[in-house]
Amino acid sequence: MASVPRDYYDALRQRLLALPKQRLVEMLEDAAKNWLAHDGLWFLAVERACGMEIAIQCDIQAWEQFSAIEARRIMERHNIPAGGGLEALQAALSYRLYAYLNVQEAIRVDERTLVFRMNDCRVQAARKRKGLPDFPCKPVGLVEYEVFARTVDPRIRTRCIACPPDPHPEEFWCAWEFTLEEPSAV
Repeated sequence: MASVPRDYYDALRQRLLALPKQRLVEMLEDAAKNWLAHDGLWFLAVERACGMEIAIQCDIQAWEQFSAIEARRIMERHNIPAGGGLEALQAALSYRLYAYLNVQEAIRVDERTLVFRMNDCRVQAARKRKGLPDFPCKPVGLVEYEVFARTVDPRIRTRCIACPPDPHPEEFWCAWEFTLEEPSAV
């Protein structure tokens, strides 16, 4: 396969730079929706072919890799320092693709603790509208949030407060606690 000439990408970039800011924001929102739609369709295809247990195992493997990639790219794009603690994590969480689709909030409990809540989740809300039970995303979330947080800062520990299939209050679908470990004394 022939390589694509550099001027091809330069022309695409120039076309994007010429668009109004509002259009670019709308395109980002569309891209996030397309990403989530693909993720859901991929999962359903694996579930149909192999069953829920295998689909979740495959999803865990994919999210383990994707979460690290997404965190590194966000940090690079927005100049978020590696090892930047909970401030860096809070900033990085606000740029995830989910942030353009779901209502989420980050609550600083104290200088070493951050609670992140997904107050409205597109996937869970769609299932609720269809009369389906909550999607059991906790096994995937345990890997996804831990890997994302540790990519930002290896000192951050992640604990699930609640995530389906766990019972959860009406005000959020899932909640995660991030704790910054004290640096070890050498």
